[in-house]
Amino acid sequence: MSSVFDDFRDNLIKVRYKNANIAYLSRNHFFSDWAVNSNPSIADITRTVGGDAVIVSKKSLNEKKDGTYYLNNLPVVIRQIAYIPSDRIDSSVTDKLQTGDYVGIYTDKSGLDVSHTGIIIKKGGTTYLRHASSRTENRRVVDEELLTYMKNKPGIVVYRPR
Repeated sequence: MSSVFDDFRDNLIKVRYKNANIAYLSRNHFFSDWAVNSNPSIADITRTVGGDAVIVSKKSLNEKKDGTYYLNNLPVVIRQIAYIPSDRIDSSVTDKLQTGDYVGIYTDKSGLDVSHTGIIIKKGGTTYLRHASSRTENRRVVDEELLTYMKNKPGIVVYRPR
């Protein structure tokens, strides 16, 4: 949690860079790096939120289907990614989400864990995903109702700042 800008900046650096070392090779390039390398400041709560609905997928992060890399000079990391499939996201899941939770949109694409990220916002009994929309009509940060946004997407990974 950050109550002043300096705290926000420091916390952001801890999330985005391993050991808060601002350098390309120390950057948390993949969403799952946030929970692994930012420990103990971020917890992977996907299994807690999703329960029996959770699926675990083994990923070779940074390695494309053809064996080439997304990011040169970075090693391939084998990681188990737990996610909640979109068709299993209902009120039993959204009730467990909290404002400020980080959400990654899981991808089936080889070498990647998520395709997009956002933050959960709870307003008036509705759960929203606040994210930077690339849709032509938006091209800005928007709040979209989570269940509507997740239609035709594989699922979500959920992290919580501690």
